[in-house]
Amino acid sequence: MSRFLNNGLSFLMHKRGSRMLSSSSSSSGPFLRLGSMVKEEEEEDVLDDVLLFDAAKEELLTVPDKPHPHELADTTVVASSLGWGFFSGFSDRSLYISDHLNPLSSSSKVIPLPPLTALSSCQTDVFCNVAMSSSSPSDDDPDLVVAVKFLGRQLSLCRPNRDLRWTNIATPFPFLERSNLMYSNRDRKFYLPLPGSTYLCSWDLHFTPSFRKFMYTNRPKLSQSEHQLLDSCSRADYWVESPSGERFLVKCYTNDTLERDPVFMVFREEGMTDMCYTEDIGDLCIFISESDPFCVLAGSCPGLVPNSIYLTESVFGVYHLPTKSLRHFEEKPFLGKAEVQPSLGKAEVQPILPHWLPPSCSHLL
Repeated sequence: MSRFLNNGLSFLMHKRGSRMLSSSSSSSGPFLRLGSMVKEEEEEDVLDDVLLFDAAKEELLTVPDKPHPHELADTTVVASSLGWGFFSGFSDRSLYISDHLNPLSSSSKVIPLPPLTALSSCQTDVFCNVAMSSSSPSDDDPDLVVAVKFLGRQLSLCRPNRDLRWTNIATPFPFLERSNLMYSNRDRKFYLPLPGSTYLCSWDLHFTPSFRKFMYTNRPKLSQSEHQLLDSCSRADYWVESPSGERFLVKCYTNDTLERDPVFMVFREEGMTDMCYTEDIGDLCIFISESDPFCVLAGSCPGLVPNSIYLTESVFGVYHLPTKSLRHFEEKPFLGKAEVQPSLGKAEVQPILPHWLPPSCSHLL
């Protein structure tokens, strides 16, 4: 869990260095959504001022007066995938997916999902991560599949436009909250690394499971002190796919007690089983946050640092793989109590899970 959340931070757009972003702007992201200023202009109208960080330009932005869908009035964001948010109702536990997180969408689509049900000895209150089979889901797509991984062993899948209920699966191992669920466009499967990254679970669009065992090659040579440092860390595993179909396993080692910067190891998929250690992913950038990770070609978004990992999980910065160096961003979310911009009257900052939002789909697919 990000330090942003552990510290109970509220987010605020800094006035200095910030600018307004409109739907006609040339900026396409990737953006980090920090939160919203929700304000009621009239009795029936609810508008958001959306707070963003532009990864390519490394500056803070605001999208003013974005309409807030009435269906989401009594909800909170619990997860996101491919720039779409999963919204859960406070009172009735209803669940929706919406592109309201997209700062440049002119109007927000809202797709209702079936009510959640929990397996015996499992729970559906705490979400780990989610994934979808489409980056542009619609309420008339019969093949759209949504997958939700909860804290614990439960994985739930459904076709929102065909199924009246979820298909609930007990994953082979518990404690998968440090492994990400993702959807592969290359072979149309959902993937989930198992603890230890020895096996990779997958489910096709018919919810049929399969397993793969990894064989690691070209492992980095570490000193005894480096081994001891990594052994003292917690580890999160991310399975991520590039626009061309290359796939990587990213291991992130963190130790908040020692207040050290995270350490990354990246393994490239070679064939069906081999995972080869690499410090060179070329022109790619990998984005890691509370949402599903994704890759972007640095050349498609001028300003991005190629061969790097952009992260918010433990720190807010960019990690350069060849030099193993982490640069913290100068602009930071405001720490402490949320403040109110005078022009917004009684509006308050609504913090949100720190999600990287992908750029336009042409950069991803």
